[in-house]
Amino acid sequence: MSLSNAMHLVVLPGDGIGPEITEATVAVLEAASTRFGLGLRLDPDMAGHESLKRHGTTVRPELLDKVRAADGLVLGPMSTFDYTDESKGGINPSMFFRKNLDLFANVRPARTYPGVRHHAAAEFDLIVVRENTEGFYADRNMESGGSEILVTPDVCISLRRITRLCCERIARAAFRLAATRKKHVTAVHKANVLKIGDGIFLDECRKVAAEFPGIVLDEIIIDAMCAHVVRAPQNFDVIVTTNMFGDILSDLTAELSGSIGLGGSVNAGARYAMAQAAHGSAPDIAGQDRANPLSLILSAAQLLDWHAERLGSSAFAAASRAIEAAVAEAVAAGESTSDIGGRLGTKATGQAIVARLAEARAA
Repeated sequence: MSLSNAMHLVVLPGDGIGPEITEATVAVLEAASTRFGLGLRLDPDMAGHESLKRHGTTVRPELLDKVRAADGLVLGPMSTFDYTDESKGGINPSMFFRKNLDLFANVRPARTYPGVRHHAAAEFDLIVVRENTEGFYADRNMESGGSEILVTPDVCISLRRITRLCCERIARAAFRLAATRKKHVTAVHKANVLKIGDGIFLDECRKVAAEFPGIVLDEIIIDAMCAHVVRAPQNFDVIVTTNMFGDILSDLTAELSGSIGLGGSVNAGARYAMAQAAHGSAPDIAGQDRANPLSLILSAAQLLDWHAERLGSSAFAAASRAIEAAVAEAVAAGESTSDIGGRLGTKATGQAIVARLAEARAA
């Protein structure tokens, strides 16, 4: 991993609609690099079905070293449900990189956009910060094997790992983010039932909160939170929670904004980060120029912002904001895909954002 003023990104287009939305995202990144002098180097490679066909595995071992030597990863949607047998090369690329790069924070913004019909009572702008390396996920809790145990053909036990280290660092990520926003963190839990695990989570959130006296901390039980966020999402700023609750809440808030296709997502750790669309590979519309590329484009903008914070670079931060603004302007003008009320295809949607970035540079 380099720490130069330039940025080297590995780009893995993925499966289904992945190549189409990745192409649009790469065009936007190149336009942002030109406008802000970022010196982006975009290095295409493969993972998923194409890699399985050519190399007998969805993720080649040397690909991890390549990503570690870069500044970040852009990962297109993967057909993860197809990859069930690692002994036959069916490795889940998303899980593989999250685990091997220790990408502990899944940061998922959700906001309403002018021009898009949303499902909330009022406009809102919030971020779900989800712990990403443990919790009720069978692939993230054990050194080897899964954490679901089939006791008999009719009885399964699922284990959840919760550690103070992971709770502390996800809480810290949330408070640091809230310090740049509306200074409000909501910790979502189920400590009334999961008394020990979620008790540890809340304890660490409170400890970190004591270091940020200017930030308000609320604590809400997950089932009540689902009702609150549907009724009044505008009341929330940064939501921090454990893995499974965050997975559910981030999809819910993205859909409240009008479409999960508007939900950006970055998976970040101390040294590495990965931009990844919030949705799946949608093979039913692959190759039809219908897929919405905005989730991956917004995720790439988040990746630039992560790099900006790491370097203290105003150019990368400005590029991230400019992409987000160009997306909002394009959506408001109807220059987006039909799923959010627009009139363009995948490629043209990307080009509409590129054009806005170029116009701003010329001005």
